[in-house]
Amino acid sequence: MPEHSSGESIAILRLDARPNAPAIRVTSPAFSPDGMIPLRNSAYGDNWSPPLTWTATPGAQSYALIVEDPDAPRAEPFVHWIAWNIPGDVTSLPENLSKAEKPGQPQGMIQGVNGAGETGWFGPRPPAGHGVHRYHFQLFALDGKLDIGPDAELQTLMNAMKGRILAEGELVGRFEQKRPQ
Repeated sequence: MPEHSSGESIAILRLDARPNAPAIRVTSPAFSPDGMIPLRNSAYGDNWSPPLTWTATPGAQSYALIVEDPDAPRAEPFVHWIAWNIPGDVTSLPENLSKAEKPGQPQGMIQGVNGAGETGWFGPRPPAGHGVHRYHFQLFALDGKLDIGPDAELQTLMNAMKGRILAEGELVGRFEQKRPQ
């Protein structure tokens, strides 16, 4: 595994859930915890967002999702996906979710700007020969909806979430590109 390239921690290490907050169990039918993310979910493949499921958090009014790669060769983790205002009664996202700012399903969800400057999911795309990268799918249960627009980037989302996190959970997937494309 490559050394941790970025100097900054991933979001879940910089945000604090409320004391005694329950943990959210985040899973994917596409890969196991610490398992390899399928090629179809990478930017080398079809660039489809992977399907995700999670345990419900009592009292959650909405959820926010942040996916980061701390092994990217840059100063901060590469942001692969940010989304918020996922309704509190939703406990899954399908594979190949629309990349639209407001995908329509789930109703009310908003997707922000990823590290490639695009909206929605941007799949793993580590440089060939750079080793295995880790992708942290971080889910946050919130006490309400966030009043930020789809042009928001990671820092704006994190600022809006401060003091509003009821619970958090994480799933880590891995990906490696062995040959140049």
